[in-house]
Amino acid sequence: MELSKRLQAVAALAAQGDTIADIGTDHAYIPIELIQRRVISYAIAMDVHRGPLERAAAHVQAAELEKKIEMRLSDGFEKLSPGEVDCAVLAGMGGNLVMKILKDNMRVTCSLKSCILQPQSEIAKVRAFLIEEGFLIIAEDMVCEDGKYYPMMKVLTPGNGPAEPMWDEVQLRFGKLLLEKKHPVLRQLLQRDLKLTEDILNNLPLGGGERIENRKVQLNQEIRYIREGLKYYEM
Repeated sequence: MELSKRLQAVAALAAQGDTIADIGTDHAYIPIELIQRRVISYAIAMDVHRGPLERAAAHVQAAELEKKIEMRLSDGFEKLSPGEVDCAVLAGMGGNLVMKILKDNMRVTCSLKSCILQPQSEIAKVRAFLIEEGFLIIAEDMVCEDGKYYPMMKVLTPGNGPAEPMWDEVQLRFGKLLLEKKHPVLRQLLQRDLKLTEDILNNLPLGGGERIENRKVQLNQEIRYIREGLKYYEM
């Protein structure tokens, strides 16, 4: 079994010796990989749908890890008790769902030491939510796979780290830690998006009415944010 670049990067955020709950586990690739590499010794693979959970169970059985990976049919943290694991992995789901799972059972969320998150959308909104709710973002990474860009992060849960001051709009959009370490994949994304956005702006008609003018304002603002992000690479 070989993990995709995205899942390799997610798995790399796990801490040695932690126990994990993999929420929306699908094929259980992450817990299998982490146990086979002896990063962790125990995991709970959870999914809201029976089909993916049965698929995951088959992979766990094929890897002969039934005693180390427990399967649970669960909607988010519903079947997870406080203190059962150290870390929860929420990868490959929409940002709104990530926030909902964390919010719906804060008793469980706050019992965790950390979470590894890889939201597929609404990434700026997720970052703002985490900071507002008292999470501390301690690591960020990004990979490009098959032409798609995947940001991910590791956070300490509320009470396990100092309060995080709110990030500015550029940091929320692109990731403060990614910008500060001048992450090369983020730079590639920013350069691509700058060209695409400028091309769209330059191809808009002159005197196109209110709708077109509003679109120009929006595109110019996006260009300003991207250029502010690229300034980190000049420091």
